[in-house]
Amino acid sequence: MIRDATAFLNRSLAVISGIEVSGLALVFGVLAIFFVLLWLRASGRARLAQRALQTAEADAARLDTVLKVQAEMSGRMQTMAEIIGSRQADLTRALSDRLDGLTTRVGQSILSTTRETKASLSVLAERLAVIDRAQGEIRSLTGEVVKLKDVLANKQTRGAFGEARMQAIIADALPSSVYAFQATLSNGRRPDCLIRMPNGAPGLVVDAKFPLESFTALQQAADGETQAAAATRLRRDMDVHIKAIAEKYLIPGETQDTAFLFVPSETVFAALHEDFDDVVQKAYRLGVVIVSPSLLNLSIQVVQAVLKDARLRASAGRIQAEVRLFGEDLERLDARVTALKGHFAQASRDVDQISVSSDKLQRRGERIAGIEIGEEAGPSEGLKSVAGE
Repeated sequence: MIRDATAFLNRSLAVISGIEVSGLALVFGVLAIFFVLLWLRASGRARLAQRALQTAEADAARLDTVLKVQAEMSGRMQTMAEIIGSRQADLTRALSDRLDGLTTRVGQSILSTTRETKASLSVLAERLAVIDRAQGEIRSLTGEVVKLKDVLANKQTRGAFGEARMQAIIADALPSSVYAFQATLSNGRRPDCLIRMPNGAPGLVVDAKFPLESFTALQQAADGETQAAAATRLRRDMDVHIKAIAEKYLIPGETQDTAFLFVPSETVFAALHEDFDDVVQKAYRLGVVIVSPSLLNLSIQVVQAVLKDARLRASAGRIQAEVRLFGEDLERLDARVTALKGHFAQASRDVDQISVSSDKLQRRGERIAGIEIGEEAGPSEGLKSVAGE
């Protein structure tokens, strides 16, 4: 076997570029290649180990840096947590205060809204009640209109209607002591209303017995002949009634020189002035003024102004006396205010002096409190120094 191996090693195996390659050379070449491969592998591993070592050192340095940064970040995070905690507490308190304020405002707003809603509902209920009453009044007014047609169809009831309307106008505007319905005059006549004027002036007579049936006949006339007859009748009735008022109610020294003939309709009043101007002018000449409800209201307002002026004149002396007493009270008040100012000034000076004494006592108390027991100066000297302040 050894011989075979020796023969193999000495035998030429191949010729490369004219050089014989024996088995021994081949073995040495294989071994060289093997050693080269081992050396290359070891070099690679050494380089890898060196790189790994460098990487490990770099990683260690980075780890130290990361640990330091982590420690710093931990401190910062703790600081930030404390800051955030304090901020959160402040924010919680602020939110709590704002929520409390918001809750209070919302509660007040809800309470105010509830009150306003309740007031609105109350007003709405009142208005609905007013509407219900108005509907009831409208229904009753409808019945009254029907009754009014029946009233106006009768002569006596028409007169009572005009008198009632005149009485309502006067009673609504004047006090009861100023007027009298169906008052008796010195001649025994009784006008529908007598308005007493102030300062002993004669009274004003108002008559409400307008001949409405003649005017109604004129309005209902179908042809020209009937209208002429109705117009003649109206003129005659108006002349008779105006003369009766002038003779019965115009008493010198007891009543005014003018009496009112009340017409209970603006339409009738306008028709008289448009179509019967001669009758109106004749009434003026006899001292009788034809008035509608609006003119009677205006006349009553004039009477109100006259009465108010009379009351003011009657109260002028009392007002002057009250003004004089008011001036005397004002003078006394001024004197007392002046005296009170002096008292306040004296009190201010006393307070300043008390403040000065209080400051001195406070300084002395501080010096007494600053004295230490066992000082070289005796107690009597210390008290003398304090008392000498």
